[in-house]
Amino acid sequence: MARLKELAELVGGRVVGDPELEIRRLADFDEAGEGDIAFVSRASYARRLHQLKASAVILSAEAPISCSQLICANPYLAFARILAFLEVEKPRPLGIMDGAWVDPSAEIGDEVTIYPGCHVAAGARVGRGTILYPNVVLYPDVVLGEDCVLHAGVIVREKCHLGDRVIVQPNAVIGSDGFGFAPDGERYEKIPQVGVVVIENDVEIGAGTCIDRAALGETRIGEGCKLDNLVQIGHNVRVGPHTVMAGQTGIAGSTIIGRHCTFGGQSGTAGHIKVGDNVTVAGRGGVASDTEGGQVLSGAPAMPHKEWLKASLTYVKLPEMRRELNRLKKEVAALTAAMKELGDEV
Repeated sequence: MARLKELAELVGGRVVGDPELEIRRLADFDEAGEGDIAFVSRASYARRLHQLKASAVILSAEAPISCSQLICANPYLAFARILAFLEVEKPRPLGIMDGAWVDPSAEIGDEVTIYPGCHVAAGARVGRGTILYPNVVLYPDVVLGEDCVLHAGVIVREKCHLGDRVIVQPNAVIGSDGFGFAPDGERYEKIPQVGVVVIENDVEIGAGTCIDRAALGETRIGEGCKLDNLVQIGHNVRVGPHTVMAGQTGIAGSTIIGRHCTFGGQSGTAGHIKVGDNVTVAGRGGVASDTEGGQVLSGAPAMPHKEWLKASLTYVKLPEMRRELNRLKKEVAALTAAMKELGDEV
């Protein structure tokens, strides 16, 4: 529970109404009641403010309503910070619990929690305040920074390095072998993948996501990146800071992604290309060649979004255009025949 003025200080906003109002939780617009604070970031909800039953609401601009208001420039960001403040409490450290196996040579920081079923191999280092949930496996010489959270079933293979405050959702795999095979006639010979994966600070990795280790050198995920569930990152990829990838995105090997890019669901890239900074790739978009920064792309192969919109409007007219083309072909054939007959008569 917190007073409204405390929440305003937390998000850098200002209060309209009662600053001493006590808020017990942040609630959904339609479910909020007395003691709750709701938030509005969509115009459709703003039109329904007169229906709101919450004690307070987070808005971007003051509105003529009876309940108290917390006014801030970015209501959605305020929602995230207030929700974390009111609802998220870091679990108390439990140490190495019975049923976990930790090699004597591993370095374990203070205030960690390692649940039963975990395996921490020789030479691994686990930073202060980190939590390993059941059945996490750390191969030899893995390094985890401080205040990381690895959920159940996560595997981090040998010599991979995670920075501070990295969150990895269940069953993600970091450092699996890259997909590298040398053709030998009809067969393929495995290329040893002897590089590593480096995850920088404040990265979140979704459930079932796989990040392949480099053949040589490193695969690197930059600071603040957010990867959704079932994302595939190939070997030797470099992803710039604060890039976001939605579910089922696939980045082929040796691709370099710039900073602050956005990839929609099921989008992807070819291998060995460069994508500039601040590029947005719409869902199911496919980037096949080097791409300059500051663009919004759609389609496969990806093209500027405005061009894709024009092309997509044409798709639905293709049957009609085909019929028209066939009709014109028949007319041209008839005219050609008529002109030939006229020529023969002359």
